[in-house]
Parts: sequence; C-alpha cells; structure tokens
Amino acid sequence: MAIRINGKYSIGILLTFTLLAAAMLYVFPVIYMMTGIKNITTFTFSLSRIALWTILLILLLYSKLVEKGPFLLKKENKFALSFSIKSIISLYLICVVGGALINAALQFITQEKMSDKLFELTSIFRNNYFLIIFTCFTAGAVEEFLMRGYIQPRIENIYNSPISGVLVSAILFGILHSTYGTIGQVAIPFFIGLVFALFYKKYSNIKILIICHFMIDFVSLMIMNSLDIKHLSVF
Repeated sequence: MAIRINGKYSIGILLTFTLLAAAMLYVFPVIYMMTGIKNITTFTFSLSRIALWTILLILLLYSKLVEKGPFLLKKENKFALSFSIKSIISLYLICVVGGALINAALQFITQEKMSDKLFELTSIFRNNYFLIIFTCFTAGAVEEFLMRGYIQPRIENIYNSPISGVLVSAILFGILHSTYGTIGQVAIPFFIGLVFALFYKKYSNIKILIICHFMIDFVSLMIMNSLDIKHLSVF
C-alpha cells in the first residue's frame, strides 16, 4: 500500500514540476497563438497568472481523485496572532537580508546584469496596483501550496527523509525561476525556498508562508514601481 501511494505521490510531483515548467516556458507563446497579442501586456500577463491558478486546481483534483487524500499532508498548526506576526517579520528579514547578500556576492563575482525579462515586466507593473497585488497573491498562494504544501511532504514520505523534502522543494523552487535568465534569479529563490521549507517542516503553517511570500514580492514590486527604469539595474 505504501509503495502504491508513493507511486501516486511521485507522479503528482512530476506532474507539478512539468506543468509549472511548461507554464514558465510556453504560456506566453500559447497566449500569443490564442490572442494574437505578441508583446507582454497587462492582459496577457494576467492570463499567465490565471494559468498558475489552473495548475493549482489540477493538483487539487489530482490529490482528491487519484491520491484520494488531503492536498496538505501535514496538518495545519494554529498559532497565536503574535507568533504569526513575529514569524512573518522574521522570515521576511531573513529572506531579504540573505537575498541581498547573495545578490551582492553574485554582482561582485559575475558582474551580472538585471534580468531582461524582469526589466521588460517593469513597464506593465508601472502604477498598476491591481496587477501588482494579483501577481503577488498568485505567487504567494500558488507557489507555497505547490512547493511547500504539496511537494515537500510527499518527497519526505517517499524517501522517509525530512532533509530530502526540504532540499528538493527548495531546488525545484530555484529551478522554476531560471526562466528569468540570471544566476541570481535561481540562487535567491533557492535560498528563500530553503528558509521557507525549514519553517514549514518545523511549524507546519502554510498561511504564514503565503503572507510572507506575498510581502517579499509586493515590497519588491512597489520599490521597482517607484524607481526610474534607468535605476532598476542598481536595485
């Protein structure tokens, strides 16, 4: 029985990564084929975020109909509001400071420029606060439910190893950001994924991670929104 359910978990993990990778690589070409809109616009980017929600829905259905079990294998722990606030602030500071140090080290070693894809996206976010919020909420909810909520505990069950769950979910999280085309956009998400995975392993609360993920992206996009394009490479 354990072998059978682990096989279903393995297929689910493969399905998750395949769908996310396909979305990252091919969602805009597919949207172009469907709409005829070649450039990335507010409309096409919103469609790409809807595609991510669709992937989450597919995995929810897979867990219910194929695995025949809960989507979140780890029971969600409840904490006092004070603990949740402290955790969100602590995680945010660890990720931001750690990410800044990693970015500084990579800049020193590689002289890497800002991602061309990220640079292109700055124009559609300019003063579009609804899109900023929608994008950040999508990233926070979909990525945390899939990476930490779905993949991490299933890897842990398959290999009977908490470390495997933490490392694999963090590595996949980093790889999925490689479409931005820079080392930093892989290394920093890997670091954040590692921090989030360790927190989820210890405290089993996906809501705190979703809020913190939202904050990291929201603050970053709001800062980018307030800067002139010529200063974005410094940011």
